[in-house]
Amino acid sequence: MKFEIFLVFLLSYISGSIPFGLILAKTFLNKDIRKTGSKNIGATNVLRTGNKSVAILTLLLDIFKGVIPILVTKIYFPNLIYLSGLAAFLGHIFPVWLRFKGGKGVATYLGIIFALSLKLGLFFCVFWILIVFITKYSSLASMISSLIIFLISFFQNNFELNSYLFITFVIILYTHKQNIIRLKNKTEDKIKL
Repeated sequence: MKFEIFLVFLLSYISGSIPFGLILAKTFLNKDIRKTGSKNIGATNVLRTGNKSVAILTLLLDIFKGVIPILVTKIYFPNLIYLSGLAAFLGHIFPVWLRFKGGKGVATYLGIIFALSLKLGLFFCVFWILIVFITKYSSLASMISSLIIFLISFFQNNFELNSYLFITFVIILYTHKQNIIRLKNKTEDKIKL
């Protein structure tokens, strides 16, 4: 069992740690995304380069690096799916290849949520789009939507899922600490739709 835990954690972490935003920005835009905008490797910062196609591709790949480990773990080690999800999520935020300085985890979180529950994934998307449409703040939409998903999950009476969603919500708040300060100071960048 210890080997299974180690294997699931390692493979999920490696999947989550692939820095697609950095790779795609360097490949297609000849830019180091860590020196642009928020200096984050995620899709929102890639969007700030002005290239929507590369930003969308980054978003999709960051989502899939959350989906794939969960689907594989569901088949071979179904009792470890939440560990797999947490490892992939942490891999995106703390990738070993980038000295543990990665993205904020939201796209990978979304992929994990979709793999765990299609309904929760769709709820997240609806609330995120609605909040962005109203406020134009991606960071605010991400934090509020992850809180809403955590609250909705209580109706499923699944302690492991609820625990996972609470932990990831707290980590999303942590990764957005600078955004929270900028939102409070009214200096947060709005996204251009």
